[in-house]
Amino acid sequence: PRIGVLGSYGGFNTGDEAILTCVLSCLRARRPDAHLVVLSRNAEHTLAHHPDADEVVPWEGVSRNHVLDVLPGLELLVLGGGGILYDGEARRYLRLVRAAQIRRVPTFAYAVGAGPLTDAEDRDAVRTVLAEMDDVVVRDEESRLVLEEVGLEREVTVTADPALLLAPEPFTEAMMREEGIPSGARLVGMSVREPGRAAEKLDEGDYHALLADVADFLVRRLDARVVFLPMERHDVRHAHAVLSHMTAPDQGRILHGDYSPGQVLGFMRHLDAAVGMRLHFVIFAALTGVPVLPLPYSGKVFDFARRLGAPALVGVAREQAGLLLAEVDRLWDEYPQRRDGLGARMAELSASARETCERCGTLLD
Repeated sequence: PRIGVLGSYGGFNTGDEAILTCVLSCLRARRPDAHLVVLSRNAEHTLAHHPDADEVVPWEGVSRNHVLDVLPGLELLVLGGGGILYDGEARRYLRLVRAAQIRRVPTFAYAVGAGPLTDAEDRDAVRTVLAEMDDVVVRDEESRLVLEEVGLEREVTVTADPALLLAPEPFTEAMMREEGIPSGARLVGMSVREPGRAAEKLDEGDYHALLADVADFLVRRLDARVVFLPMERHDVRHAHAVLSHMTAPDQGRILHGDYSPGQVLGFMRHLDAAVGMRLHFVIFAALTGVPVLPLPYSGKVFDFARRLGAPALVGVAREQAGLLLAEVDRLWDEYPQRRDGLGARMAELSASARETCERCGTLLD
């Protein structure tokens, strides 16, 4: 059987690549004989980095017919996972899903994220195409509410992010040395991103200065080095900007190597604490059992923080520096008591992520 997987794949974001790794491994486990076809935004990258993919078809910047030819032979088209149903993007993915539906190919939404959705064309596409899908699973409560608000009238199941099932790969001492990170030093990981669409209320200069305050505080309070983990190419620029605002920039490092999601997850076990914005950075820290303070720039991070039982501040603004530093302080002091609770919640979330795979499997049986 041929199974198609469509998402924001192609090496643009470590979180999306982690999701693809987990989706392919689920499909491979359910149907070892399946021919897995990934519809990717960068076919070369996907072929090189995802050995579970038997075939990779580019769907961006190619003739539409080239992609449509792939659809009729599929036993199932999997949409997702990842946050792909948002303004300006949703319609692009859903055109392909609609084309599959017209060709009588079953379609499954694999723990997708939805929102913000304010654009009329995208809202319309989401409402009509998802109504016809064989099963719709979203990764968080916020996405379910977005779909409800758009006017989708059907059962939508909430599970959890597919990347919760990612297996770590070794990040060796030699790799640490290569990155110029001293062994034996106390390390705090930080994830910063552009204020962007998900956080448009942030003024960039204030934003970098606030995060630099947090980084400096971590250096002083924990006698630690701060390591910035870029989860997306643009994150590097923001990490440099934060470093330039720090009073102790010599205590900061930016991870520069090109690592697989499993290696980034493996790197996390070297950390003593983590503070950050990107959803999958927070997920990786939680998977490793590292005390983590999510800085929610968007609903999906807030939603995950809530499910984790982690303290989370509602926004990131200059006047909140004191609040933020107090939370960092608390995170460090209270972590030993919170560790067991975190483990139990992560087990629940991972079970929830496995449920998506089960539901997808029933469509294949």
